[in-house]
Amino acid sequence: MDVGVKTRERGGATVRIARWSATHPWRAVGAWVLFVVLCVAAGAAVGTRSSDTDLATGESLRATRIEDDARLTAPAEENVLITSRSGTLDAADARRAAADVRTRLAKLPQVTEVAEAVAARNGSALLVRATMAGPADEADTKVGPLLDATEATADAFPALRVEEVGDASMSAALDRRLDGDFHQAELVSIPVTLAILLVAFGALLAAGVPVLLALSSVGAAIGLSALASQLVPATDVLNSVILLIGMAVGVDYSLFYLRRDREERALGRDRIDAVEIAAATSGHAVVVSGLAVSVAMCGMFVSDSSTFHSLAVGAILVVAVAVLGSVTVLPALLAGLGARIERPRVPLVWRLTARRQGEGRFWPAVLRPALRRPAATLTLSAVALLALAAPATGMKLKLLDDSDLPRSLPVMRSYDRLTAAFPGTGSSLRVVVRAPASQAAEVRGALTSLARDAAGQPLFTRDQSAPPRTSADRTVTTLDLGVEHRAGSADAKRALDLLRGRLLPGALKGIPVTEHAVGGPVALTADFTTDTLRAMPWAVGFVLLLTLVMLVAIFRSPVIALTAIVLNSLSAAASYGLLTLVFQHHWAEGVLGFHSNGAIVTWLPLFLFVVLFGLSMDYHIFVVSRIQELVRQGVPTTRAVARGITGSAGTVTSAAVVMVAVFAIFATLSTLDMKQLGVGLAAAILLDATVIRAVVLPSAMILLGRANWWTPRLLARPGTTHATPRDREPSPV
Repeated sequence: MDVGVKTRERGGATVRIARWSATHPWRAVGAWVLFVVLCVAAGAAVGTRSSDTDLATGESLRATRIEDDARLTAPAEENVLITSRSGTLDAADARRAAADVRTRLAKLPQVTEVAEAVAARNGSALLVRATMAGPADEADTKVGPLLDATEATADAFPALRVEEVGDASMSAALDRRLDGDFHQAELVSIPVTLAILLVAFGALLAAGVPVLLALSSVGAAIGLSALASQLVPATDVLNSVILLIGMAVGVDYSLFYLRRDREERALGRDRIDAVEIAAATSGHAVVVSGLAVSVAMCGMFVSDSSTFHSLAVGAILVVAVAVLGSVTVLPALLAGLGARIERPRVPLVWRLTARRQGEGRFWPAVLRPALRRPAATLTLSAVALLALAAPATGMKLKLLDDSDLPRSLPVMRSYDRLTAAFPGTGSSLRVVVRAPASQAAEVRGALTSLARDAAGQPLFTRDQSAPPRTSADRTVTTLDLGVEHRAGSADAKRALDLLRGRLLPGALKGIPVTEHAVGGPVALTADFTTDTLRAMPWAVGFVLLLTLVMLVAIFRSPVIALTAIVLNSLSAAASYGLLTLVFQHHWAEGVLGFHSNGAIVTWLPLFLFVVLFGLSMDYHIFVVSRIQELVRQGVPTTRAVARGITGSAGTVTSAAVVMVAVFAIFATLSTLDMKQLGVGLAAAILLDATVIRAVVLPSAMILLGRANWWTPRLLARPGTTHATPRDREPSPV
């Protein structure tokens, strides 16, 4: 029987769907377009629901909920800092400037209160605080007039530096920068991806189809994520993550399919047969890969944080949509376009592509050490990867806060001057106390006393000037306490422990029937880090176990499944080490344009693990499926490994280059979390597609030999035999 017939017989639902799409191409295309339009329209109609507590866990989350229940939300405050441009501050001139800016701000409808000017302890600055009207989460859209008033005062007093800093002004500046960043990333990623695919295929339509499929998958997934956000509130970076993963997997899945279809047509098969064989092989691998990625993403549900839940939902949705498009509309496009998909050809590139249809020389040369000396090659490569992973043992975690925003923003240079003159405006803790209304006066007095006690502690700032605030129903009272040290530092954690363990319980000791919690940026970082570290082992174990079960079910080989688990874990560990080397130290700051805070963003290690494990499985399943396909045809394992890897190397390389390029673009964005995400993903995919797939995997499979294909009787399909093909032949390379 023809190999293609055998392959199609094993394809199952994937082949049946592809056959229908290929024989009804324009119906399938129309259905896909309708699906994408409906998803986008539904998402736009419903809107995206976000949460202000997406990073809050533990006691920080409880503090936020107590405030929300009492509708006691802190108003937005803007700080006007007055300092000298050179030398010592002229106190009289500074007072006149403070009076001027207070007058201007007080006239604005966006301002409810302007406090008296406060002098810094060392006399180097004056500070004017303005309280904004309306909800704090809308202040960034209303801060413009305040900035204009501050600028007018600055123009009137040229000898002084008059500048405004606050959450609203920083948020507005950051939003403008991020909008420009993401717009630039979108503009760059599409032509870069298209250029890479043009080099891979040499034809415009063949290069354009994967990009269109990926973009439509991203659009549909963003619409579906808006619907899902009604159940799982969306985090701020969700759409960026959907774009990042959607472009990567959408192009990859199309690339796998297109390459196999092209190979089969080159062998003389008609367009329907070529599509069916591609569906039974690459299409099946795409479905399995998508399932592997989705299973890995489920590991984020182990955490209590809604941030991880939101990212998991978004990633699963975009992968599912990309898989759906690959097995439905892609076969329809291939069958409908037929040979026209190779048009219009780019002359020089097309000739180079045609020459690369064979194995070429590069990949056989890379494989030669693994084929000739597999034990030595495996040992050396594993040791090198473990050495690269070693720095991860010293990884430190920290949530980003205001102090971590890029200094290329002028407002952040103002922020540095503000926190230097008034340390209490930097890191802070928020005490939240709930008690019967009859005890409101006692609670307020206790918190006022607590503020004095904290000011006498070296871990807290001495300028604890903000009084307690009480809700309208007098049941909830809050107090903000400044901390001398940045959130995420050991000293800030000690201040939190001191407040939670001794100062706050002592202050409330004589007041019965109270509920209290400590939140704020310092507590948020500490609690989120604790939750992430708690969830990490469970998430890793969950992902490894489910992936193992899934791979055993697919390949019917426990050895193949265990090998995949070990290799992908090694790839993730190496990327952790590289990420730690780059971002916890200062040597790469000039290259990547960032300022190191000595830590990795707290949510990144868990997110990176599940994403990398899932994406790495793409290549592993695709390559091992090709090797297993050859083994089932009677090819010995060593030759099957060589032919499977060299035969799929062009596809894997092209797919990896697309992923690395898209991820690297995110490393150029302004914020530290996006830089770390881009570098971590790009480095890991590069390592995985080269060292792991071309060096470690073949070495391991050749050493294992016939053991790769051992199938326990319990897992054997009915009517199959346990016999495996003879293993050794002379090295083909």
